Amino acid sequence: MNRAWDEAVEANPSLFDGPVAVCAGLDREGPGDLLVSWSRTTYRHFALRRVPGATPLRSLFVSVVQPADDGRVLVGRMSSSTAAPGRWQLPGGSVEPPVGHEPLDEAALRRHAAVELAEETGLDTPPEELTLCLVTHAESGQVGIHYLAPSRPASVVRERFAALAATETALGRDPEFDRIVLIGSPAELTGLAGPHVAYLEPVVSRHTTA
Repeated sequence: MNRAWDEAVEANPSLFDGPVAVCAGLDREGPGDLLVSWSRTTYRHFALRRVPGATPLRSLFVSVVQPADDGRVLVGRMSSSTAAPGRWQLPGGSVEPPVGHEPLDEAALRRHAAVELAEETGLDTPPEELTLCLVTHAESGQVGIHYLAPSRPASVVRERFAALAATETALGRDPEFDRIVLIGSPAELTGLAGPHVAYLEPVVSRHTTA
């Protein structure tokens, strides 16, 4: 694991072995209730995915479906300085463990999702305006908590992202997304060159169909 992580950092020095929460278990507590157990670790442990025969940890992440006023949804491409350069996904990221004795509950996940949305798109949305809309569980074990944001005019979505990208560039940093597009159907995803996260097609399909 350490060798795989060191190789990844050598290829991308911006990688940071910071704290992260991973899924330790999933249980049903009743109709509509899902109990997620979590464990504290660091990003280094995700390098187990590159180790043949190793059992990788199940990542726990949040994402936000940001619709435009014309029914399309925002998807972004990860920049070259991120852990997954060129990958298309919704705004979001791995869940970080809480500070001190604060609980990692649904309210904390919603706050984290709002932070990710602002950091990656420039769209500031109060956490209480995000609505839990879907939980996904991929074959790889990844658990995703997906939120729906209020609709914004397409022009505002583009302007906020352009302003964020310009600010980050002026500060000598790469924005987390190097490009965003608005997608109106799952079929349009095939026109995006590069890898897509596993949840992208079903989440976009669910929202645009609805």
